[in-house]
Amino acid sequence: MLTTYEKEERKEGKQLYHYQKGAIQKIFQCFESAVEDYHLLYQLPTGGGKTVIFSEIVSQYLKTQKKKVLVMTHRIELCKQTSNVLSEFGVTNKVIDSKAKLDDQKKFDCFVAMVETLNNRLKDDKLDISDIGLVIIDEAHYNSFTKLFKFFDKAFILGVTATPLSSNIELPMTDNYNELIVGESIESLIENRFLARANMYSYNVGLTSLVVGANGDYTVKSSEDLYTNNEMLSKLMDAYTERCHNKKTLIFNNGINTSLFVYDLFKRAGMPIAHLDNTTTKKERANILKWFKETPNAILTSVSILTTGFDEPSVESIILNRATKSLTLYYQMIGRGSRIFKNKDTFEVIDLGNNFHRFGPWGSTNLDWHRIFKYPSHYLDGILSDEELESNFVYEMPEEIRKSFEKSEALHFDINKTYVASIRSGESSKVVLKRSIAQHAKICVENSEDIFDALMLVKLLNDDIDFRIHRYSKCISKSTHNFLAWLKEDYKKKLRSHLRQNFDLIKSEI
Repeated sequence: MLTTYEKEERKEGKQLYHYQKGAIQKIFQCFESAVEDYHLLYQLPTGGGKTVIFSEIVSQYLKTQKKKVLVMTHRIELCKQTSNVLSEFGVTNKVIDSKAKLDDQKKFDCFVAMVETLNNRLKDDKLDISDIGLVIIDEAHYNSFTKLFKFFDKAFILGVTATPLSSNIELPMTDNYNELIVGESIESLIENRFLARANMYSYNVGLTSLVVGANGDYTVKSSEDLYTNNEMLSKLMDAYTERCHNKKTLIFNNGINTSLFVYDLFKRAGMPIAHLDNTTTKKERANILKWFKETPNAILTSVSILTTGFDEPSVESIILNRATKSLTLYYQMIGRGSRIFKNKDTFEVIDLGNNFHRFGPWGSTNLDWHRIFKYPSHYLDGILSDEELESNFVYEMPEEIRKSFEKSEALHFDINKTYVASIRSGESSKVVLKRSIAQHAKICVENSEDIFDALMLVKLLNDDIDFRIHRYSKCISKSTHNFLAWLKEDYKKKLRSHLRQNFDLIKSEI
């Protein structure tokens, strides 16, 4: 079908890296040996240069074949970016958008089109595709492309994606592609300084109030209810201050209201922040992205719009201010910070949605893409539920607070284990909180000279108390807002009382 791709130094376009040349060689070998309507899927991490690779493939294809090429994307921004990269590789191309006139289509050997626009043009028989020999699909994990496959039953289809896992479990990619070629791993790209390494920090979040929608991910409504409450907004600000202060930061949210709450939170704190969503005009978006690029410590809070088609290498921090059940979205969001830039070889990632626990660290070598491609349901079935994830959480005291309890070796108290033991021994569940209070009192006394010091330390235990109360409420299956609020206040009251009555006794036993 095609002549073998020859490894030559380019005189035009971008310089190809060794792993990109190797990928192109493998793809061309598949071209040569496969039938003309073969469907090949190629995986490469975000930031690895998928557009560069398929642009070189288009360039070489057009030099050796008498057929034309079509590149499909799912967003207009990606159409324009792809067209520009193809031009850098010497490929004269035409973007087919809703305003494009097609009376000059015979002059072009390569077309770039958004899937919905292309679908409409093909239905109206406005585009001649009779001589299309190669179809390239960018972000191939989106299912919107599959409805167009029927128009190209005699073309070689090459899908490219960072995550070969369909956006719809009912339509697995293995049904539409014959073979998967796995490219360079994230770890390898990091080791060879093609990508920056992520410093990852996870803040445990209770997600059991979230609702999963028809698309398989958390609904915007339930996410907004959780992420706009004062507790989560405070956790966001604390995480930013602790890990990302004065660093160029992207914040990803699930809902416009959440992003606006975040914008107001940081704006009131006097920090440089802008908000972006899909209702922002093109002019406003261009101005905001220009400001973000030029401002060293800029913060940009957004909804969905920057997960694909956005490339700003100077980003230093990513905050996942949302939970997702989509592996693809997880990798896309973190990938926005992975570009190497000047002296940047690491970036920060803050997870406020238990996503690290759900999917594993970004770039984990435990992901078997071939197996995920072939058996997607097995992979998805193996992802822990939120209840299972949260049952494994352990409260980790922040370093600054930990210094006030440095004389104590053991700070953790296992509510679940204590509850199970109490039930098995026939005791009331109330003894769980009684023993928790005793343990809290002990660490306060261990690090105090007198009762006044001990009572001051109680104020530092608010987050730990909240964690224990939430864990206890799960054990007894009672977690209404009013009940939890009362339980927390009652706990603190009893802890202070316990200290006043038993300070000297506890001190003598230490």
